[in-house]
Amino acid sequence: QVQLVESGGGLVQPGGSLRLSCAASGRTLSSYIMGWFRQAPGKEREFVASISWSGGSTYYGDSVKGRFTVSRDNAKNTVYLQMNSLKPEDTAVYYCAADFGSNGFEYWGQGTQVTVSS
Repeated sequence: QVQLVESGGGLVQPGGSLRLSCAASGRTLSSYIMGWFRQAPGKEREFVASISWSGGSTYYGDSVKGRFTVSRDNAKNTVYLQMNSLKPEDTAVYYCAADFGSNGFEYWGQGTQVTVSS
């Protein structure tokens, strides 16, 4: 069983930056992919970014390409989401998830709120 805990959310002005963290625990991390998703009020869950744990290959949703960067620190069992040039439409609850290669993104964190507003 894997536990995922997000942190780093908060209130930021348009054009500002935030860095989210996702700490994994409970077992030796062997996920093929770690992902970030977000869900805004009245909208469906949206893919944001992902990274492979072993090789570090990254992928991004079209709405965040060029603005967000996903990375990982294997020694700390932690993945990060650096968010730059934030827009009001980025406002959402951001979730960290783990895909171990059998059932998709099976494990999820509790989420952290990101609000972009002046």
